[in-house]
Amino acid sequence: MTWGFFSAAHIISLAIGVASIVGLHFILKKKGDRTKTLVLGILSFSGIAAIIYNLLAWGSPLEYLPLHLCSLNAMVLPIAVFTRNKTLNNLLLLWSVGALFALIMNNSVAQTPIFGWVFFFYYFPHVLELGIPILMFTLKLTKKDVRCITSTMVITLSSYTVIHFINLLVNAYTASHNILDSSSNVIKVNYMFSIYPENPLLDLFYSIIPCQYWYMYLSFAVVIVYLSAVYAVDIVRLIRRSKSHK
Repeated sequence: MTWGFFSAAHIISLAIGVASIVGLHFILKKKGDRTKTLVLGILSFSGIAAIIYNLLAWGSPLEYLPLHLCSLNAMVLPIAVFTRNKTLNNLLLLWSVGALFALIMNNSVAQTPIFGWVFFFYYFPHVLELGIPILMFTLKLTKKDVRCITSTMVITLSSYTVIHFINLLVNAYTASHNILDSSSNVIKVNYMFSIYPENPLLDLFYSIIPCQYWYMYLSFAVVIVYLSAVYAVDIVRLIRRSKSHK
């Protein structure tokens, strides 16, 4: 049985993923902070395992460098869990959305058998990359801080910009050395989708701003709306506090 795209198996898997995150919350809710941190910390290495699997399994490491948002999430997540660093954990509240999007828009792996290693190293790490950043807050291992919006945006935009130039360098290298993929085409990477869109939403952004790199800034407008919703209560409280001091 293949996973499918919005097939019964796909929809059920999304429900199981959400249920797993909720279940993990209630399993750990009454445990001590050390136990919570240890369990989430161990689980957080699933993303690192997936990165290693993809680098080794496909025989084309240039195409599977850990430079998509989910991979960045996977690399930062163990550090965020074990240090309980407020800046990193608030950052992952945004980056975890990439894991949610990958689970929903699973086109690249839709034809994967659900009882295979490809599914295993795609599905479970993404569920944990989505759930653990949320659980860090619901289990009171760290705190939301509206002041972290600035650092979240700066780190995200800086990462995106650096990765765009990595895309350009890798693509120039593969073109000049005629490095081919499994279909005998010159490898062209598109980490964080900075070069061209790869799904309907990004197609829309590109139709508005038909320019590589810059078109993704429309997604950052969406990010600001998302962060405003996440920190809505804190923003209102901050506004009221500032008015009371006038």
